[in-house]
Amino acid sequence: MKNNGLSETHIKNTDKLLKLLNNHVELNNPDAVKNYIANLQVSTGYKRNLTIAYDKYAAYCKIQWQKPIYYEQAKQIKIPTKEKLEMFIASAGKTLGTKLQLSMETGLRPVELHNLKVKDIDTEQRIIYPTTAKHGSARALKISNSLTKSLQEYIIRHNLDLNNKVFKGNSEQYSKYFRMIRNRLAKKLNDPTLKTIRLYDFRHYYATTLYAKTRDILLVMKQMGHKKIATTLIYTQLLNLNDDEWICKTAQTVEESKSLIENGFEYVTEQDGIKLFKKRK
Repeated sequence: MKNNGLSETHIKNTDKLLKLLNNHVELNNPDAVKNYIANLQVSTGYKRNLTIAYDKYAAYCKIQWQKPIYYEQAKQIKIPTKEKLEMFIASAGKTLGTKLQLSMETGLRPVELHNLKVKDIDTEQRIIYPTTAKHGSARALKISNSLTKSLQEYIIRHNLDLNNKVFKGNSEQYSKYFRMIRNRLAKKLNDPTLKTIRLYDFRHYYATTLYAKTRDILLVMKQMGHKKIATTLIYTQLLNLNDDEWICKTAQTVEESKSLIENGFEYVTEQDGIKLFKKRK
């Protein structure tokens, strides 16, 4: 798999699935493997992943088998509120909190976040230039002043060079530590619904809010690093917004207008010399 150019994440996931199969069934017996997968009480999407992993093993070992067909069932993604995501960030330590803030503001995949190098961060322009996973397009992602400051402090504190990776560890560890603070917070607040929020929901939140602000599906596709627009189109269905809910502001000077536009407000009209702007809540 490595010689064929597949990613480390893909290889690790395949390895994990094959180990699971090997713990329960003889891998050189394709009929037994097929029967085991068929009787598992899991989603069809997970069964599909198991068959894909075993198909690689069978091809390598020259085992003849007919791969069963499992279709991944469509499932609506639930987007958590900004308040809940910020609650996780506030509850995490400095390093994990910085990672979560980065996921929320840029929509980086966990593996992309851990491949990020110091030289990929332009602190003057407040832009991240990640190495995009899954062969997606290159992208530039804007970050906030507060996140820029946190990243600068982290880099200085750990004495990192330009070619150093910003964060230690990997995406699996990142997910593990997130689940730990999530479950701890759910117990503390006696709110079991918090356990339904996944690390990837930070990425989904970014995509949904970006589409809500811009209504530009091609921009969202580029900023998410998707190869296919069909993947991006799901975010047009996730908006839980009332189009009648707006924040309205007025401006009388060029500077006031400039400030509103920089903060995401759209110009609507002008009445009695006063310019009117709006932004979705």
